[in-house]
Formats: sequence, C-alpha cells, structure tokens
Amino acid sequence: MPDSSRPIAILGGTGPAGTGIALRWARAGETIILGSRNAQRAQDAASKIKEKAGPQAQISGMENAAACAAADILMLTVPFEGQAGLLKQLKPAVRPGSILIDATVPLAAGVGGRASRTLGVWQGSAAQQAAELVPKGVSVVAAFHNVSADLLNGDDPLDCDIIVCSDDPEAAQLTRSLVIKVPGLRAIDGGKLENARIVEQITALLIGLNIRHKGHAGIRITGLPPTAYR
Repeated sequence: MPDSSRPIAILGGTGPAGTGIALRWARAGETIILGSRNAQRAQDAASKIKEKAGPQAQISGMENAAACAAADILMLTVPFEGQAGLLKQLKPAVRPGSILIDATVPLAAGVGGRASRTLGVWQGSAAQQAAELVPKGVSVVAAFHNVSADLLNGDDPLDCDIIVCSDDPEAAQLTRSLVIKVPGLRAIDGGKLENARIVEQITALLIGLNIRHKGHAGIRITGLPPTAYR
C-alpha cells in the first residue's frame, strides 16, 4: 500500500493535471516528485504547490529522468502528442518493477482538431500504447482521465468517480488506494487495460459538455454494490 516513504513521481507534471494531482496527494501526506523537461520549472511549480498545500507538504521538483529514477510509482500527465517521445526518452531511467499510472487522452486537439474528439490509436488506447513503450515488467494502469484539472487545482472536495484499468491487479489496487486519498473521489475497478479506450473517450465527451455548459463535468457510476466503490 502507498505511504509517505514511497515517493510518487509525476512526469510531465507541471501542466494543470499534474499540478492538480500533486496538490491533492501532497495534502494527503504523500511524498511527491514533480517532473518536467526543465528542472528549474519543476522546482518552481513544486514551490507553488507547497505554498497551497501547507508547510507539511513533501514535494520537490526534478528533471523528468531524475524524477523517474527516484521513484517506482510513476504518474504520466502529458498531452498525447508528447506521450510516446517522453516514454522512449525515459525508458533507461525507469526502475524495474515500477508502476506507471497513465492519464493520457488521445485528443484530436493535439493535431489541430477539436478537443471534444479523440484520435484513433493503433494499439487501441493511449494506455495500451504506453504499455508497449515501457520496459518489460513495468505495470501500466489507466486512471484519472475524467476528473477536472481546474477542480483538482482548487480547494473544494471533488465529486467524481475514477475508473481504474490495468492488467496487473496489484498495481490497480495500489492506484485505487491512491485515488481515495483525494476527498470526493471514488475508485472503481474498470477491468483490463483494454477498457481504457472507452474511459479515454469519455474525456472528450466531458470536454464537449464543459464547452456547451461552461462547467467542469465529471462522472459518477451508480447502481453497483457498495463493495465496488473505494
């Protein structure tokens, strides 16, 4: 199970999704390493998060490869167009047996299209693409696709379910335990990693809803037995 002695490296973590997850986990007592292509940028972002999270927050900033080498729980929060290149670059730095939590969504906006549409991915989903790119023995978990980055960066409790998909049950369980560290989030076992293609597409739907209704939509899954929610 995660604890404050086992750091989490958020790779490409200086964007809105990365800083939001870092803020929420830092408030929950996790030790966070924020990664960026530029170490100074990562350090500056970590300092700002620490100001919001409080003096007890354990958060630092490093260049992506250094952050990757310093942790065996990794979180990837980059646009789809940067996912493959970053994972190839970081492959030598990934520890054997690491867990990669991937929040990448293949939005068409990355190639000049609409943010409310997704691109076709040869492997089936961005998460499955990640699984092909990481070293052998690294477990990939798809999660955190459908929660608003704007709300993550705020102070209010959230109202969203996080669907967690992975072919590694232990990695999925650890990820679900991290999800529920954030007030207002519930974690649901979404099955195999191949189901990530459905979860990723929901993000595009939510973006369309947010554009039309000027909101910060999330999802709730209803009707399951209480044991399904964590």
